Amino acid sequence: MPVKIRLQRHGKKGKPFYWIVAADARSKRDGKYLEKLGTYNPNTNPATIDLSVDNSVKWLQNGAQPTDTARAILSYKGVMMKKHLLGGVAKGAFSEEQAEEKFNAWLEEKGKLVGAKVDGLEKAKDQAKAEALKAEKEVNDKRAAAAVEAAAPEVEETAEAVAEEAPAAVEEVKEEAATEETAAEDNSSKEA
Repeated sequence: MPVKIRLQRHGKKGKPFYWIVAADARSKRDGKYLEKLGTYNPNTNPATIDLSVDNSVKWLQNGAQPTDTARAILSYKGVMMKKHLLGGVAKGAFSEEQAEEKFNAWLEEKGKLVGAKVDGLEKAKDQAKAEALKAEKEVNDKRAAAAVEAAAPEVEETAEAVAEEAPAAVEEVKEEAATEETAAEDNSSKEA
């Protein structure tokens, strides 16, 4: 029975989520499988991969053939490296402890690379957010300046109108005061 290590699609439309499975090559894509080896979520950045390394190596040693995408995922997680190292142990090139040390060193280096990518993505996200905030502030400043400029002519017109009306108003007040004085004098002369 030919066995393939492949992806089995789950999730919803536009949001794929995959199981990494060992399945008979003749079974349907999302059909019956022999063993679930892990999961792969390409919706996150970087993609989230949970994988049982030991079970995957066991299937590879028993002759399972990974598909191209599954091979890339297995290689990314170090399954292919571990299979290669175990082949060296079987041939007597080095001991199991040395193979484990090499594998752990490879995992550390890979972890640093992934960590650097995550840090770079976070920095890029923060920088984009800062640039967007700066651009928004500039737009708001321009909008405020335009509002002040639009309001300035109205204020000047109002000031000019008040300045023109002020002498006329002063004259009216003087006339009213004079009229009141004459009326008060007329009243006082009538009383006397």
